[in-house]
Amino acid sequence: MKKEFIFHAANFFINVLLISSVLLSLFGLGWEYSTRWYLSGFANAVLPYSSSPEKKVAAILAWMEQGPARETEYYSDDSESRDPVDTLNYKELLSVCGTATNAFVNLASAGGIEARRLLLLDVQGMSANHVVAEVHLDGRWVVVDPSFHAILTDSAGHLLTKEELARPAVFQDATRKIPGYDPSYNYEHTAFIHLARLPLAGKFLQTKLDSALPSWQENINWAVLVERQSNAALVAGIVLLFFAVCLRRMICWYGRKFSIVPTGPWEQLSHAGIALFSATPSVESERSLPAA
Repeated sequence: MKKEFIFHAANFFINVLLISSVLLSLFGLGWEYSTRWYLSGFANAVLPYSSSPEKKVAAILAWMEQGPARETEYYSDDSESRDPVDTLNYKELLSVCGTATNAFVNLASAGGIEARRLLLLDVQGMSANHVVAEVHLDGRWVVVDPSFHAILTDSAGHLLTKEELARPAVFQDATRKIPGYDPSYNYEHTAFIHLARLPLAGKFLQTKLDSALPSWQENINWAVLVERQSNAALVAGIVLLFFAVCLRRMICWYGRKFSIVPTGPWEQLSHAGIALFSATPSVESERSLPAA
């Protein structure tokens, strides 16, 4: 009896997890679709349709610097918002390197330009000094700094990569005409996703992944996956759904082994709906029923 009680309790919570993951996936899918639709309309309004990718990048930077009037004060205390609806519409967020880069990457991606976020780490690799973007132009990933509205080039106008900017002389040449550009921004230590910030095992995990799979960070556009909340919700829902399905298969296997039939998630949901919405007979109606 105790074994059956534990089995049915575990089955109940697994069903709840399965249903919740489906709802989260559907919510994330709808949110991501609406975000893509919004960004597509925004990109059509900002980017010249038939221009080259480099001119489109310049158009985004010009819009961020001189675009139409936007709200000057952000309505929330969360200055690290990554929602494109916020980052593209609040001047305060467009002045912060992290949110400015997020706005640039989302708008560039909506305009058909490959773009990703790049973190400039301190010497110890524990914190980010600055956040910039990389854009794929002419077969190379070149650096764009959205918060300074600049495509980094050398004195000859040559577009620069992070590897080239890691050389001090090249970095000084590229930033000498950008007012207020901090010389401590270091391109020698960069990352696309900063696992070292995770407590306890973060630094160990990032070190092991970097040594075992050197290109793991470059194979996925982490800026869109992690930074766009709608996409993160969709991915979280899918991962949770996969985990719930595995647990569901495990509980079914356990039930067959001990001849216990588990309640299915949709059957459980149906029972919950009946219990929630069905009318409970009142005492008066019960008394009015004819005697058998």
